[in-house]
Amino acid sequence: TSPFAWLRTRFYYLLIRLYFDQEFSIEEFTRGAKQAFSVVSKLLSQRKLDLLEELVSAEVLQVLKEKISLLPDSHRDALAADIDAIMYTTEGDVRIYYDDDGIKFVSILMCFWYLNGANLPDEIPGEAKVFQIVFGDENTKEKKHLLTANYEFQREFTEGAKPDWTITRIEHPRLLE
Repeated sequence: TSPFAWLRTRFYYLLIRLYFDQEFSIEEFTRGAKQAFSVVSKLLSQRKLDLLEELVSAEVLQVLKEKISLLPDSHRDALAADIDAIMYTTEGDVRIYYDDDGIKFVSILMCFWYLNGANLPDEIPGEAKVFQIVFGDENTKEKKHLLTANYEFQREFTEGAKPDWTITRIEHPRLLE
């Protein structure tokens, strides 16, 4: 992350604490986002989309229903991320905005890197190399792929709105396209 982007996100976190939620903590948000990512990614891989209705926006859920049905099993298996397999998490873009009716929203894009043992080919169409990590010795080799995912979380901060974060974008590059 560039120093400018880091400062910009920290400024937005300050604005969130000053104007929207005095208890907001990026560390606590990140812990919750990792848990949500793990749960949602596992439900996606198991095709249990009906269980996502409270977590994912209706628009995203509709797109997922179409995409998941077309995925090969290996790609679907690669969507699942155990919370212990998340190697790195960082926040991407942070936005604060108001719609035409004065409704206040905050959205935070989270980027996850996770290990998955799905049986993926070394090369995925689109000429993208999948990073592989081999654990163990010659007799007990276990191959895992280092995969990425981007989930955008959005919350309405208008007075009287539910204090829940909703996932408004799900991207698993080269898997869920």
